[in-house]
Amino acid sequence: MIDINKVIAIDVHTHAEVSCCQPHDDYRSEFDEAFAKYFKSSKRPTIQETADYYREHNMALVMFTIDAEFEIGKKRIPNIEVAEGALKNDDVMIAFASIDPHKGRMGAREARDLIENYGVKGFKFHPTVQGFYPQDKMAYHLYEVIAEYKLPMLFHSGHSGFGSGVRGGGGLRLEYSNPIHLDDVAIDFPDCPIIIAHPSWPWQDEALSVAMHKPNVYIDLSGWSPKYFPKQLIQYANTMLKDRMLFGTDFPLITPERWMKDFDEAGFKEEVKPLILKENAIKMLGLR
Repeated sequence: MIDINKVIAIDVHTHAEVSCCQPHDDYRSEFDEAFAKYFKSSKRPTIQETADYYREHNMALVMFTIDAEFEIGKKRIPNIEVAEGALKNDDVMIAFASIDPHKGRMGAREARDLIENYGVKGFKFHPTVQGFYPQDKMAYHLYEVIAEYKLPMLFHSGHSGFGSGVRGGGGLRLEYSNPIHLDDVAIDFPDCPIIIAHPSWPWQDEALSVAMHKPNVYIDLSGWSPKYFPKQLIQYANTMLKDRMLFGTDFPLITPERWMKDFDEAGFKEEVKPLILKENAIKMLGLR
């Protein structure tokens, strides 16, 4: 169990990039090549390496993979592998799962199994890569199971590094990840924390509006160095949304060291920093 008094921060957005139980699926390798070029990195640590890294830095983390088998056609890293990694490293790691909403009732069955038998504590969605609008009723079979347990649902928002530079963007549509689409989800599932991931460029104001209006909506600050955050994001993080901003890196694409260094210099109020780094996540994840 995570000792919340011991860790200095909780990173709510890290990725499982390598499976230890199945080989990397090189199907549509153009995505991998463009991804490495876009983020200027091809380093892909294992689940255990990531847990060890965060332990060394006295931080806790939420980890997930992305199931986009319907839209991309690439085999996912198994959710059970991530969940078992969290059980093995429960002093620092919390597992979220990712299930392609196109899997319908079968996906809902998988979600229940992961919650009840593997201790999964939330779910990650990437509308652009999974090819769906978040408010599409097709996804509600899955949402309804998650809502039974009042678990968080984390949604990618804004521009997608995945697909950037691929011919035609790989057929992936940015519009799916406009955070205004989460307004309906927050209405229909008001007891679930809804997390808007990343500064939502080019729709930052939409994200702030949804979070301002719906008290179950959070924003995680992953995917960008804080020195590049839009000024209005910092403004609201310092004021009206200070209780619903969350530390996240998008590790391994951004390291906590880099994020923390730039965070210290980005204009956040000193009294707000502990809320963002740890306290808001403790509340959102129900750790206290």
